[in-house]
Amino acid sequence: EARDPDGAPRAAWSNDPAAVSWWNGKSALLDFTQPEAVAWFSERLAALRRDYGVDGFKFDAGGVGCYCGNAIARDPSVSAAAQGALYGAFALDGGCHELRNAFGFAGKAVVMRLFDKMHTWEALGKLVPDMLAAGLVGCPFICPDMIGGGNWVSFLPGAAFDPDLFVRSAQVHALCPMMQISASPWRVLSGAHLEAFQAAVALRQRHAARIFELAREAARTGEPMMRALEYVFPGAGLADVRDEFMMGEDLLVAPVLEKSGDRRVALPPGRWRDDLGEMHVGSQVLDLRAVPIHRLPHYERLD
Repeated sequence: EARDPDGAPRAAWSNDPAAVSWWNGKSALLDFTQPEAVAWFSERLAALRRDYGVDGFKFDAGGVGCYCGNAIARDPSVSAAAQGALYGAFALDGGCHELRNAFGFAGKAVVMRLFDKMHTWEALGKLVPDMLAAGLVGCPFICPDMIGGGNWVSFLPGAAFDPDLFVRSAQVHALCPMMQISASPWRVLSGAHLEAFQAAVALRQRHAARIFELAREAARTGEPMMRALEYVFPGAGLADVRDEFMMGEDLLVAPVLEKSGDRRVALPPGRWRDDLGEMHVGSQVLDLRAVPIHRLPHYERLD
């Protein structure tokens, strides 16, 4: 009897749709070993591009767990992991695409998104170390979940929503490889918070040329776009810094991750100019207090 990696027996293949439960209802699985299934899916996506001008797609799910225990291949020797890999390979076939997860895709030129985070300050603090780790294991085009967290119920009427948290999340996104907006900022923000969000987007636009150049370099070399301080400054005593990151070799980003607006910035060796135009000598720690909501502390390396 064929079994999945979790030990569950594989159901017998049939002509019936492989219906599965999804976060907002029912969905279905395609057997990517079958050319007719791939052709049907390709045509559906092509129609969306042709009729609506869609540039690309987010291929959600696709992990090994999505296929375990489901009848998704005529050949029972085809594993759930193999189906996940075929799903990812389909997404790589041209276009501008994002994968939620895929089996064996380290080193591939595809956008990968972090696992959904909750709308909490604790979850916000996990974005930077998770993205740094993703870059080191071969996923340089990493997307830090969605702004404000991927837990969509946080944005429903009556939910515990924190506009400070939403803005600080946008600031983490602003100078990392990807910036992905889920909840419309003009719906959930107003006043100073909406202006701060717009400032984060404008900041990203000012650094767009740098981000594109790092993406081209990553596609050529596999080197992370977003780098731990220890990666750029080895042996400088910065190996334990997990709440800051370098974009390339000369832009240090230190996002605010606390409700208070306070943070400590470990400044590597060298000379640095901050986002306020002030000069700093490195190899020191800066204590920032009550950083205004519109400010994302970042430092450009001058030497």
